[in-house]
Amino acid sequence: MLSRSKRVLLYSHDSFGLGHVSRCRTIANAIVEADQSVSVLIVSGSPVVGSYEFRSGVDFVRIPGVVKQISGEYDSANLRTNIEHTLEMRTRIIRDTADIYRPDLFIVDKEPLGLRGEVGPALRLLKDRGTPLVLGLRDVMDDPVQLAAEWERKNVVPALSDLYDEIWVYGLPQINKPLTGIQVPPSVRHKMIYTGYLRRELPLHADVPHEIEEIDGPYILVTPGGGGDGEDLVDWVLSAYEHDGNIPYGAVIVFGPFMSATARESFKERAAKFPNIRTLTFTNNLGVLMQRAEGVVAMGGYNTFCEILSFDKKAIIVPRTKPRLEQFIRARAARNVGLIEMLDADRGRDPHAMATALRQLPQQGIPSDVVVPGLLDGLGSVWRLVSKQLAHPHRGPASLEAPEPSLEPLPVDPDVTSPSRART
Repeated sequence: MLSRSKRVLLYSHDSFGLGHVSRCRTIANAIVEADQSVSVLIVSGSPVVGSYEFRSGVDFVRIPGVVKQISGEYDSANLRTNIEHTLEMRTRIIRDTADIYRPDLFIVDKEPLGLRGEVGPALRLLKDRGTPLVLGLRDVMDDPVQLAAEWERKNVVPALSDLYDEIWVYGLPQINKPLTGIQVPPSVRHKMIYTGYLRRELPLHADVPHEIEEIDGPYILVTPGGGGDGEDLVDWVLSAYEHDGNIPYGAVIVFGPFMSATARESFKERAAKFPNIRTLTFTNNLGVLMQRAEGVVAMGGYNTFCEILSFDKKAIIVPRTKPRLEQFIRARAARNVGLIEMLDADRGRDPHAMATALRQLPQQGIPSDVVVPGLLDGLGSVWRLVSKQLAHPHRGPASLEAPEPSLEPLPVDPDVTSPSRART
């Protein structure tokens, strides 16, 4: 007979890309697989959260989406409402979900207070009930100077000190310490636990995209993640094939769901001129393509990096450097350890440089050639940490018995547009 069901709540703001929701999905699936008495609910703003496969015991609440403009300002993704109204709805949905679901553990992904403080009311509600609160950080956040300024503006450090019980870092300190250069109290650093990277595995019944069957011979997987800022990478790879006819492998290029339709169509026309290049917009089984690929060319986001390590693939990382240095810092550290190779696009996107890297890929080493203890122990570590917190579940009073917490006014964040910038 199963023990009393236990509940975990995950928050992922997901204003851009696939990284946050993919990480939360991986963690959620691992938790429910480890213990069938646990349910996991994900609160996410990702427009593609419903495209992923979740194990039994996992569900999600989709909050209204937002998008980050080139200027750095946010706007409503689909609703014809101003950003302030959208954020108010998101804040209330998050808080009410926490109130009604009554989790035994709340894990917040990356953003300590959520987008413009939207997760703050839920954190305060659950803190008052005695619910354990955990902040999950990827291995690299950003350049320390930029991160320090951002966290100062958002008043993050008091939340780390006063609200969170633990901070889990999904990486290893010998590769990167995400809070290096950030002024935080010793009590905050004592809360930090490094788990190792999150291993990825193929679904039991993963469909094989037909693009693989159409490729005659070995291929390279080209993936710019969500694709919203991946046009330069795809252009550089295609330019290399146009420049050099001696690249030994074909290519499967996955544009990502957020790449503009105009760019996709242009790239498709260029790719169609090569018998050994295939393209597709999106697949929720990227791991199948990666497992069968001879190598990978990618921008180097956290999840792609985890997949490269998990499937032990030769990789060329072309990190972006704007608006964050996260990918560059990760790629540089991984290259220095010997896990991957890196091309710096800021030095120019010379087709010859990319073609040379692609031709040298067969001689490149694989990640497992380098011994890094605990490198892919992340999911096992996370489950041990979760099970420790769930050993003595504490949900507090039921929703109807609890006093209605007030929604404190959210601080003004200069990253967010003003109400006057309503969409029409």
